Amino acid sequence: MTDYREILRLKSQGYSERQIALAVNCSRNTVSDVLKRADQCGIAWPLTDDQTDAELKKLMYPSKPESQRRMPDCAKIRKELMRNGVTKKLLWTEYLEECSQAGQEPLMYSQFCYYIQKDEEKRRATMHIPRKPGEQVEVDWAGDPAYITDPVTGEAIAAYIFLGVMSYSQYTYAEAFTDEKQHSWTKAHVHLFEFLGGVPRIIVPDNTKTAVIHNTDWYTQEVNRSYHELAEHYGTAIIPARVRKPKDKPNAEGNVGGVSTWITAALRDRQFFSLAELNDAIREKLRKYNDRAFQKKEGSRSSLFREEELPHLAKLPATPYETAEWKQATVQYNYHIAVDKMLYSVPYEYIGRKVDVRVTDSVVEVFCNNERIASHQRLKGRAGQYSTVTAHMPPDHQEYLKWDGDRFRKWAAKIGTNTVKVVESILTSKSVEQQGYRPCMALLKLSDKYSPDLLEKACAEALTYTSAPSYRSVKNILTADLDKQHGGSPKRDAAKETEQPVNPYGMTRGARYYGGKDNGQ
Repeated sequence: MTDYREILRLKSQGYSERQIALAVNCSRNTVSDVLKRADQCGIAWPLTDDQTDAELKKLMYPSKPESQRRMPDCAKIRKELMRNGVTKKLLWTEYLEECSQAGQEPLMYSQFCYYIQKDEEKRRATMHIPRKPGEQVEVDWAGDPAYITDPVTGEAIAAYIFLGVMSYSQYTYAEAFTDEKQHSWTKAHVHLFEFLGGVPRIIVPDNTKTAVIHNTDWYTQEVNRSYHELAEHYGTAIIPARVRKPKDKPNAEGNVGGVSTWITAALRDRQFFSLAELNDAIREKLRKYNDRAFQKKEGSRSSLFREEELPHLAKLPATPYETAEWKQATVQYNYHIAVDKMLYSVPYEYIGRKVDVRVTDSVVEVFCNNERIASHQRLKGRAGQYSTVTAHMPPDHQEYLKWDGDRFRKWAAKIGTNTVKVVESILTSKSVEQQGYRPCMALLKLSDKYSPDLLEKACAEALTYTSAPSYRSVKNILTADLDKQHGGSPKRDAAKETEQPVNPYGMTRGARYYGGKDNGQ
C-alpha cells in the first residue's frame, strides 16, 4: 500500500515530488496524484493518529479498486528490440493483444517504457550528478577497523569507524564504536548532526540491516523502523543506495580510502586503552583531514562546508533523538513479554499474540498493529524483574490483589478482639505476609459454618494455650466443643432430627459374618 502519510509529511517539509517518490518507493506520478487528491479532499499535514493509510485511501480513492496489471517480459523485449524494425511501440501493441486475450489489465505506454528502461539501467552510461549545498549526506561504515587494547588482558578489540560525508563539500565526520549494531548506528547519526550543526535534507545510507530491511531496487525499499523514527525526529528523508551500486553514494565510498589512510593508518602505531581515548585521537586527525586543501580546486572541505553548506542545513531540534531499538515478542500466558531478560505486562487480551516493542534507555513501549497498548519504565539491575500494571490483569486476578493484611484485620475486628489477635499472629508468623492470606481466609470463613460468637470464643480459648495459635488449632477447638455439647456439629445435629431410631444393640453383624446361618435361612 502507498504510504500516504509519509508523502504528506515529506511534502510539508518542502521536498520535491521526485525526492518523495524515491523516499516512499513509488512513482512520481503516484506522488503527484496523491498530493492532488489530498488537496481536493482538504487533507494536509499534520494528521491525527486515527488518519491511517487505509483511512486516507478511502477518502482519496473511494471507488477505485486496486488493479492487477500484467507486467511486461523484459528479457523477451530486450531480445526483440535487437531485431531490425522492432520498436517499443510495436511491442506494446503486441503486449496489449496478449493482455486482451488473457483478460488482464495492461500498462499504459509510458509505464510499459518505464519498466523496460528500469531493466536497462545496468547498461546505461554514468554521468555526473550535480549536488546542491546542504542537500545530502552519505553515511557508511569504513572498511578497516581501528583497535583498542584491553588494559587487563591486553587483548586487541576491534573498533568500527562510522563515516558521514556531505555530498557537496565532502566535509567528513568519523567516530569509532565497538560494534555496528542499531544502537551504535543511531547514536552515530545523532553525533553526526551535532557535529554538522544542522540537518541535511537527505540521508543516503548503505544497505546495512540497521538502515534497510529490504532493498532489491529503488522501488521496493523498506527502511528500518528505528531509522525512520530518527528521520522523522530530525525532519529529514532517507533514500538508501541500491544494492551493489556504490556510485549512488560515491563520496562516502571515496572518503573511506581517505579516512583509512589519514586517520586509521596514521594512528596504527598508537595504543589506546579506551574508546573515548581513541575517539579523541580521531577527532584531532579528522580536523586536519577536513582542513587539508583540495588538490584540484580552491579551499578545503571545512571552508567549503562553512561558507556554502552550513547556511542551507535545517536547524537541529530542541532535544536530541533518544536512541530506540525495535524488537518482536510474544505475549506469554502470564500476560507479560520478555525484553532483555526483564518482564513487562500487556493487556491480557493479547495473550499469545506477537507484538512490536520499542526499547529506549528509559522506556519500553509495546505496539500491536501500530497501536500502543502498553508503556513501562525500563527495568535495570538483576534479571527476571517484573513490571506489572494492574489494569492489564484479568478481573479475577485484579480481585485477588485487593486482599491484603489490613482487609483481614478489619474483617476480624467485626468478630472480636480475640479473632483479631489470632489473625495478627498468623500474618506475622510467616516470612512473607501473603503466605498467611489463605489460613486467615479459612479461619474467618469458620464464622459462616459455626457463628461469629463461637469463633470468638474458640480464638479466646486457643490464646490460653499458645500466643500464636493456628487455623487448625482453632478449628479443632470448635469441633471438639460442639461434639462435647451437642454430639456433633450444627449440621450433624440437624441431620439427627430426621434420622430413624437407632438400634439399641448397636451394629449387629449376624451369624453369617461368623460362618453360621442367620435365623430364618
